[in-house]
Amino acid sequence: MAEFGNLIKILKAAGEVTRLRLLALLAAGELSVKDLTDILDQSQPRVSRHLKLLSEAGLVTRNAEGAWVFYRLVDAGETGKLLHSFLGQLEDRDEVIAADRSALAKILDANQKQADAYFAKVAQSWDDLRKLHVAESAVETAILRMLGTQKVNRLLDFGTGTGRMLELLKDIYSFGVGIDSSPEMIAVARAKMSAAKISHAQIKLGDISGVEVAEPEANLLILHQVLHYFSDPGRILIEAQRQLVTGGRILVVDFAPHDLEFLREHNAHQRLGLSEKNMAAWATAAGLHLEKFESYANENQADGLVVCLWLFTKTQEGKIS
Repeated sequence: MAEFGNLIKILKAAGEVTRLRLLALLAAGELSVKDLTDILDQSQPRVSRHLKLLSEAGLVTRNAEGAWVFYRLVDAGETGKLLHSFLGQLEDRDEVIAADRSALAKILDANQKQADAYFAKVAQSWDDLRKLHVAESAVETAILRMLGTQKVNRLLDFGTGTGRMLELLKDIYSFGVGIDSSPEMIAVARAKMSAAKISHAQIKLGDISGVEVAEPEANLLILHQVLHYFSDPGRILIEAQRQLVTGGRILVVDFAPHDLEFLREHNAHQRLGLSEKNMAAWATAAGLHLEKFESYANENQADGLVVCLWLFTKTQEGKIS
């Protein structure tokens, strides 16, 4: 149960028309100040002022990305439970709530169209790469089997791209965070989360080679087709394990060593695959223990890429040499 004083603070913050409308909208997932301003048809300073009060009351969290600011409901602890119960009492047929949700649907549709337009531009290069390795459905089946069904409190997806791993693993985490350095990919991922109605995941713009915002420690971290974009994958593994609780796991999905030089020239790959020997050395430096390893070749293409899966467990803190 929430403490009396904290309960009064929450009720005072939520007990105002505009702030209640904001909370109801954020129940659908993370939204920008611009989105909320457009829906409520109020000035940006006024909406920001209400959001600040909600933030100070501990009901919402704020995530700044350059000139843009995103908000989402607090969904952990007693406050999260209270909010979930409180907002569940709202009547869907209420005229104001229904109008807000209709406006939200239009904005989400526009965001989806923008994301689709970007993805259409890069789809050809992605399709060409997919042809070189085993079908993604086979890899995803292996990922689900390797991770199992035990639920984790917090998942981090480094280099989330389109957010596919957050979508695939939605049933095994209580809360997930996807981080990527590409604003275009972030837009795609947010659109996918909205379309899939995944409200327990958050997408953030950030540099995974040095996460600036201190994230709460995760139980599971994913590096799906990420490490080959870095000249020093070992450093990324160390940064990753720092975000984990002791005993937490890291799943790495990447290519085995290959000689397809055009991937370096045209697809920005820094490393032409990752060897088991190198991964073992990097994992040792990062304080990680290898639990499982699997590899999958494209049987239809002899000179294609081999996809490897490494599952590590954090045993101690790694050190950058």
